[in-house]
Amino acid sequence: MAMAQISLPLPVLPEGWSAPNDFKAIGTLSIPNQRNLEPVGPHFLAHARRKRHKRTFSEDERIQANENVKKVEEDDGGDISEAEDPLMLARDAKDWKGQDHYAVLGLSKHRYRATDSQIKRAHRKKVLRHHPDKRAATGSSEDDSFFKCIQKAFEILTDPVKRRQYDSVDENANVDPPSKKAASKSPSAFYKLWGPVFESEARFSKTQPAPLLGNDKSTKEEVEEFYNFWFNFESWRSFEYQDEDVPDDNENRDQKRHVERKNNNARKKKKTEDTARLRQLVDDCLAGDERIKKFRKEARAGKDKKRLDREAEEKRVADEAKKAKEEKEKLVKEKEEAEKVEKAEGKKAKEAAKNAAKKNKRVLKGSVKDANYLLPDGQEAGAKRIDEILGDVELVMGKIDNEELASLAGKLGGLKLAEEVGGIWKEEVEKLEGEGKLKAGEVRTLGS
Repeated sequence: MAMAQISLPLPVLPEGWSAPNDFKAIGTLSIPNQRNLEPVGPHFLAHARRKRHKRTFSEDERIQANENVKKVEEDDGGDISEAEDPLMLARDAKDWKGQDHYAVLGLSKHRYRATDSQIKRAHRKKVLRHHPDKRAATGSSEDDSFFKCIQKAFEILTDPVKRRQYDSVDENANVDPPSKKAASKSPSAFYKLWGPVFESEARFSKTQPAPLLGNDKSTKEEVEEFYNFWFNFESWRSFEYQDEDVPDDNENRDQKRHVERKNNNARKKKKTEDTARLRQLVDDCLAGDERIKKFRKEARAGKDKKRLDREAEEKRVADEAKKAKEEKEKLVKEKEEAEKVEKAEGKKAKEAAKNAAKKNKRVLKGSVKDANYLLPDGQEAGAKRIDEILGDVELVMGKIDNEELASLAGKLGGLKLAEEVGGIWKEEVEKLEGEGKLKAGEVRTLGS
């Protein structure tokens, strides 16, 4: 290896400096040792590689760039690998709104399902292949227009708001509805062709997960839930991505407001058209759905059965009502006869009780009369005494019922002595006072 010798001048000494007076030694140099140095590191390896293969710097960089691209493609596998369309490579970067961002990154088969990881890996792969420095190193004459398309696609798809706006108008992710002839070829063709259509449209639903078409084994409730959901579908599509660019300059405010109003009107129109499109799509699917026809046929059969059952039930109810009416009339008649008999017997019983009460009252009044109005023998009762005794008797009789009246009459029946009769009357008065039916002292003659 050739040796190079470089002469470096010593720094200029300060003015007035003198070695004997100003120089002070602060240390000493160590004894020199001779050592062997081994070249290592990426730069040495690159140097060794160039020497070994006799390459220039530019040749080595070009070959290494190609190998890196190949390595990235092998590492990525096939999930984000797509053939590049020559027309897409020649796109004008200024027309970025018209480009298919997923196709630019090689994610056409993933589209709105592409994850952040897949987007980043696809971007890295495209950058390694189409970066201007890499293209220049490989000797390609391609300009950086497609690289700008790649960067714009990555910017849109990594921004959640911008990506949602783009997905809102990504027609390439839609699945066209099948024709009536194609959907009716076989029972399974209807579900096979219409199922992906609603799976694609479901990405715009505010409510997730959205019910899907199902199959011929779906229940009536599941089918009704599906059509009710899609007939009342709430979409989040905004169509902002297709807005006309609003001028940024502050001088032309009228033009800016005009463009904003124009964009708002265009969004509303597209929203209305999309709602009508989806409604027509659901109508077409409903018209060819054999499950609906089957459910309607079952419903008609069920209605006929219900009608026959209802008529039979009405006849049974009428017969039972007639029978119940006859039974009721019979019971009413029997009840009326029984009431007549009971009324007659009750009348007899009342008359008997009334007569018995009268008889017992005569016994009670007669008991005090027979006992000389509770006066000793030989002593004549005056009119006042008689009135007082009979008044107390009437008072006591008014406080007791017929049974107690009969009981009291039974006790007094046949007694003549004033002491015996008076004792029984006294007991009755005390009993009534204890029961609260009479006040103390209210009966003056019988209780003394």
